[in-house]
Amino acid sequence: MANDSHAESNLCQTSTTNVVLPIIYTILSITGLPGNAISVWVFIRKIAIKTSTHIYLINLGISNLLLCLTMPFQATYYSLGTKWHKHDAMCQTAINGLTPVIHINICIGVMILSWVALSRFASLIQHSHADRPSRWLKVLPGAFLCRKKHAKLAYAMCTATWVIVAISVTSFVVLYSIREAKNVDGSNRDEVCYSVGVEVGGEGSQVFALVAVSLFFVFFLLVLCAYMAVIRHIWRSRRRAVISDSQRVYARVFRNIVVIMVVLVVCLLPHHIYKAIFVHIVNEQSLPASPPRDACHPLSVYVEVKSILLCLATLRCSTDPIMYFLLDKTFRKHTLSLLRLRASKNDSQSSKSNMGQISQASACL
Repeated sequence: MANDSHAESNLCQTSTTNVVLPIIYTILSITGLPGNAISVWVFIRKIAIKTSTHIYLINLGISNLLLCLTMPFQATYYSLGTKWHKHDAMCQTAINGLTPVIHINICIGVMILSWVALSRFASLIQHSHADRPSRWLKVLPGAFLCRKKHAKLAYAMCTATWVIVAISVTSFVVLYSIREAKNVDGSNRDEVCYSVGVEVGGEGSQVFALVAVSLFFVFFLLVLCAYMAVIRHIWRSRRRAVISDSQRVYARVFRNIVVIMVVLVVCLLPHHIYKAIFVHIVNEQSLPASPPRDACHPLSVYVEVKSILLCLATLRCSTDPIMYFLLDKTFRKHTLSLLRLRASKNDSQSSKSNMGQISQASACL
């Protein structure tokens, strides 16, 4: 576990941390902010009758917007973190401001994607043409199965998700700022911001990390169970009858859950697996009794890998508008019409300017 000798050597950065990551975060901010802003606007302003999926995706879009707003500061932190003093305002903002926003929105993203998967699965088993009803009809809460309650349930689930996650993460930040930060301060008053104390934390940080990992795997297994149950349900239904309308429902729900599984596996699973491994490495790491003061800390490489996988986890917020396009046909229709409208406006403006140039040329002749 982290001990006092941490203060005797510093975390070293490579070009990956202080050059590549800032560039990636900047690009993600540039693409993610307008993409999620347009997505939320389409959901709120263009879709009059909102289903439970729309409500979930609106909340996911708002969460992504907040996460995208932190990315310019993340880029600055990785490029200038070794130049900031631990007590500088920018460093304190990064530790006590950006960190909770990032972790809140990662947790909220995982939970809302899980609610979408369950909601889609509940819709599927209600369009049952199998030889017998699905066992999940007895397992899922009645609110998931009652169409009239879907929207109310979505509002309630999203509200509860925001409140519970925000309170939990904020409580941890307060614990860190009161207890762990003071312990770090006592070991080295000249510590820079990008340091072991910030990137590794103490015992409380590690316990919180393991709790977050455990919750992620609970929701991941929930989505995985829904995915496997969808496959089994579609197989049973196809043996019973071939009904074109129901087959389209099956295909759409199956595609939705596959998209969610891909997002969880590609973006979020590596980050959470490595987070558990990182805590184990920190606790098992043996440090020399008196390392050279200018030497790189033994955890430098592990911290860098953690930073890269965190960047991969936040990548989801910039690619989610593509997921919305795949998940919801109403969103897809309005987005395409919006793009066609802009394209037609650009064409009309260009044609008007061309006509103006032709008339000016003819006048000169």
